[in-house]
Amino acid sequence: MSTSFNRRTALQGLAALGSAGLLGSSLAQPAKDAWPASLLKLVVPFPAGGPTDTASRIVGQKLAERLKQAVVVENRPGASGSIAALQVMKAEPDGYTLMMLATPTLLAPHLYKKAGYDTVKDFAPVATVYDLPIVVVVNPTQLPDVTDLRKLIAHAKAQKAPLNYTSSGAGSFGHLSMELLKQMGGFDMQHVPYKGGVPAITDTIGGQVPVMYADLVAALPHIKAGKLRAIAIGSPQRVSMLPDVPTIAEQGFKGYDAVSWGGLLAPAGTPKAVVERIANEVRQILADKEIQEKLLNAGAIARFQDPVQMGQHVQQDYAKWGQLIRDKGIAPE
Repeated sequence: MSTSFNRRTALQGLAALGSAGLLGSSLAQPAKDAWPASLLKLVVPFPAGGPTDTASRIVGQKLAERLKQAVVVENRPGASGSIAALQVMKAEPDGYTLMMLATPTLLAPHLYKKAGYDTVKDFAPVATVYDLPIVVVVNPTQLPDVTDLRKLIAHAKAQKAPLNYTSSGAGSFGHLSMELLKQMGGFDMQHVPYKGGVPAITDTIGGQVPVMYADLVAALPHIKAGKLRAIAIGSPQRVSMLPDVPTIAEQGFKGYDAVSWGGLLAPAGTPKAVVERIANEVRQILADKEIQEKLLNAGAIARFQDPVQMGQHVQQDYAKWGQLIRDKGIAPE
């Protein structure tokens, strides 16, 4: 047998072994890449204890049970959620890192020039999870005759100086929502921003500011105690927590729609099959009456939208509120 034949035979054998090794890796790949094969991280752009965090933990726990993998909630507050968004945007698009998007984080690129991300382009929508209704409230001692939106607007128009109102901060969703209402209604009020919803509500109750556009979850205990009077809901439909309070749309502002909401996002490029798997699990989780009740107790209303619907929702809100921010020259303090 010649030397050249032996070398050729050996090379052929190595090639065959190499092919067998590649085939073996290929056959083993599905098991290695089966999703989910490890724990998931759910990044929350706000501190622990708030409605976004609470909703994340409620849904995250059930998602862990259904996927048979741990779901770790990580709070990364700051700059209206921009810090969390940047972390998730830069994560591997493999389905193991998710973020609970909330309206402030959705709109942050319009308010912060250095936010560093585009909510529409840099993420893959997965599923909406909840709505957080907002409500116009007044101090009943300061404005005893203001029992509905029409009377509030009439009172505001009758003042020589603009009537003050507050929200949880400059550029907050309450601020934007009142500015939209003023634009549609042709009346004026002066925004007095606070750093957070709690001090704003405290001073509204105390009479320092007579009107507030507030998160319902924060205002509800004070409404029930009679310290605040709810006169209008920003959502298109009435809410079960305050069934007797009419919407803004019902009170003469057809088409008015201001709802803070939350939903799951993944980094752009996350495999479609993984996104659809998570969305399907979330759909089934939110169909559970017990989960709906838990969310309601946290002030949130369960609301599912699939990836396509959520993507449309993100684009619509990004464009709508972004235009208002530019038109009004709104900026965070």
